Order: sequence, then structure tokens, then C-alpha cells
Amino acid sequence: MDSMANGAGRFRPTEVGRVVNAKNEGQVHKTCVPARMDRLPWSRWHWLVVLALGITWILDGLEVTIVGSIAGQLTRPETVHFTDVEVSGAGTAYLVGAVIGALFFGKLTDMLGRKRLFMITLALYLVATVATAFTMNFIWFAACRALTGAGIGGEYAAINSAIDELIPARVRGHVDLAINGTWWVGTIIGSIATAFLLNPSLVPIDLGWRLTFGLGAILGGAILLVRRFVPESPRWLMMHGRFEEANRVVDEIEAEVRKSSGGELPDPGEPISIRPRGSVKFTEIISTMFKKYPQRAFLGFSLMVGQAFLYNAIFFTYALVLKTFYHVPSESVPWFIIPFAVGNILGPLTIGRLFDTIGRRPMIAFTYIFPGILLAITGWLFTQGVLDAVTQTIAWSIIFFFASAGASSAYLTVSEVFPLEIRAMAIALFYAVATGAAAISPVFFGWLIQSGSVWNLFYGYLIGAALMAGAGVVELIYGVKAERQSLESIASPLSVEAALVVPEAA
Repeated sequence: MDSMANGAGRFRPTEVGRVVNAKNEGQVHKTCVPARMDRLPWSRWHWLVVLALGITWILDGLEVTIVGSIAGQLTRPETVHFTDVEVSGAGTAYLVGAVIGALFFGKLTDMLGRKRLFMITLALYLVATVATAFTMNFIWFAACRALTGAGIGGEYAAINSAIDELIPARVRGHVDLAINGTWWVGTIIGSIATAFLLNPSLVPIDLGWRLTFGLGAILGGAILLVRRFVPESPRWLMMHGRFEEANRVVDEIEAEVRKSSGGELPDPGEPISIRPRGSVKFTEIISTMFKKYPQRAFLGFSLMVGQAFLYNAIFFTYALVLKTFYHVPSESVPWFIIPFAVGNILGPLTIGRLFDTIGRRPMIAFTYIFPGILLAITGWLFTQGVLDAVTQTIAWSIIFFFASAGASSAYLTVSEVFPLEIRAMAIALFYAVATGAAAISPVFFGWLIQSGSVWNLFYGYLIGAALMAGAGVVELIYGVKAERQSLESIASPLSVEAALVVPEAA
């Protein structure tokens, strides 16, 4: 059985060496590592994890907001003079990069560890976003956006895996939703900053939009330093036969939790049997996801596509809609984004706990179907000329109050319902497939907006509403009861199953 000895002191970095401990590979070991992590009370250490890892969504929200806010500026002759389609196409380049980054770094996350990859992907993001500020033509701009997206796409796989494996089961749902909801904190930061930087009376018109990309670099650089204190996932170490290191990390976490809680920890419960296997081949990943868990695979695909298409459709073209149909000046667009962002933040924060109490299935279904219905109604009002820039923003804010919680639950779902050995790759694959399927939406909606027809745009909104509501129906049929359950009970690790058919090691 794994060591239950207490340890203290600062976290030591993950040992560098073979990913699988040769001494332990193929042998069956009993371990309480998952139970020890799930029984921990909430503490300052968990807040450190939330701060250091949750920044991913803030950065993504910041990046998308910046490009959305500067869209009008980029089309002006005094700057780089892009067309509306080119501006929308930069959004597609970002998404394509995110797809490639998610797949590439997702596989490496399962092979080399959560910590190593969430440091590498953040570093890539920093370099690419700074390079974007030096854009002179569309090719450079699109290439930098693609590399930035690759860093963020890789972050999604590494960060979602680490968060779910480090956060106790009883609060995993609403903590995960709240962290994903911080995407909109990034939009508020970006909106306020660009409102000043895009004001030509304060900053030269061809300089202000370039300076906006420095915001992400400053924020990302600070968080890169904080992440040094977040340990490798003990669950990942355990699955790769590094039991001594896994135990040491949990010992240190427990010592930190005891220090902040001032009490003893509850009994961790029964151990599980593990036979370390190391990295899983890609063919086995596909077989596990689509042959062993086909309904869960269809569920994950539906949820991810529904939310990705809806968000990409609305947000990547937010500034263009305000500019084209409501004649809002480019420098005023950020002020309309702020209330929209607030609605998206409040959704997961206020109703997120219901995903752990009422349950995943009813809440996920509701936060998909209801926003889809509201979007269809709002689209109809848009065609009738009933809305203005303010009421349109209010309507979108209400829709995405619910849709934000639903979108966050999609990432929660795909990170919970598959075995630990393939978790990061499962997240990456669904993110990539869904984002790739929805990557056409910014260009598609840019074309609809450029047509100047409110009816063309309405039909586009109906597509997004149908995909969102349809995903909610799929959740009602195939949803998984994951609330307050350990990750190992939701989807038994592949190594646990293997351990059951061989004699237990002495």
C-alpha cells in the first residue's frame, strides 16, 4: 500500500527521467493517492491551483476580445487596412492553430506530464502574442494568431487534466465551471484596456491596437512564475509507476492543507489496485473512446460543437455586428462588451453549484436548450428592427448568462468521462474536432454580416441555436451522473482494469 506518512516543506519539482518507472511497470500496486486527494478540505493550496492554472481562460478571453475589439481598427486605411473577411479570417487562423496545438500538446501531456506541458504551452503563447504586435501584413498577423491559438489549445488539454485531478470530487463541478467562466474576466480586462488604447485622441491609431497585445504577455509572464509552485498531478505520476514521487507530492499537499485548515484530515478510504502502463498508443485511445464509450464520445462531440459554434459565431463578429447594423464607433465597442462579459461570468458563479447538487444531466441540458431558444427569439427581434445596440447587448448578456455555464460544462464533461490514461488526449481530441468544425463560423458570419442583410444573419443565428439546443437534448439522453463522484468511479482507469486480471504484487 502507498505510504501515508506526512511530509512538509516546499514543493519539489517533478523528477526528470523516464516517464514510466521501469521497476514498477507491469506490477500491481495498491494506492490511496486518488482517495487522499478527494478527501482534502478546501484550502489556500487549492486557491493557488485555481489562480495558477485558471489563468488560461483569462488569457484566451483576453486574446479573443482584443481581436474582436480591434476589428474595426484593422480595416482602416491608417492601420493595416484588412477587409472584413480578413479580420474574420484571423479568428479562423486562431482556431485552426488551437486545434493543431490541442492535438499535438494533448498527446504530450499524457506522455510527459501535466506540469511540463502547461509550462511549455504558456511560453509559446507569450512569444506568439508579442510577435503579433509587430504585424505589417495579413500573412504575418494570421500566422501569429495561429501560433497563439496553438499555445492556448495546448493549455486546454494540460490545464483541464490537471485541475480535475487536483480538485476534490465533491466540488469539482462548480470549481471547474467557475474557472472556465474566468474566460470573461479576460474579456473585461481587454475591453477596458482597448477602450483607452484604441482612442485616437490618447494613442496614435496605428500604435494603440499593437500595444493591446502586450497585455497578454504581461499577465502570462507573471503567471508563468506562479506555476512553478504547482506540482505534477499525483494521479498522473501514479499511472506512470512513479509511486514514491506521487506519495511525496500528496504528502506535501496534505501538509499545506493541514497548515491552513488547522486540523486533521479524514480517513481516505479504500485503496485501488494499479498496474502502471505508461503512455497509451493512439489506436488504443481511439478504441477506448469510440468503441468502449461510444455514447460518451457522441455526447462530448455534441456538447463541444454546440457551444463552440455558438460562441465563435457571436463573439468573433461582435464588433462587426455593432459597427454594421447599429453604427457603433470602433472605439466604443469595448464598452458594449463589458456587460456581455459580466453576464458570462455571473452564470457559472451563481448557478455552478447546482451542477454538483441538482446534477450534471438536468443542469447541462437546461443551460444548452434554454439559451438556444432565447437566441432564436432574439434573432427574430433583430430582423424586426426592435433592438438597438443597448437592448441587443442586454439580450445577448441574458442568453450567455446560461450559455456560459453550459459551455464550461462541456469541458468538464469530456475531462470527467474518460479514463485517466487518456484524459488529456480526450480533451484535446474533442476540443480539436469541435473547434475545427466550428472554425468556419467566424468567416461564415463575417460573410453574412458583409452582405448587410439582417435576414442572412438571422439564418446563421438559427443554425447556432439549433446546434446548442440539440446538444442539450443529447445530454438528456446520454448524460453521465458525475456529480460528487471520484474520477476513477466515473471512468475506471485502464490500468485498474488490467490490475484485476493479474496476481497482486507482494
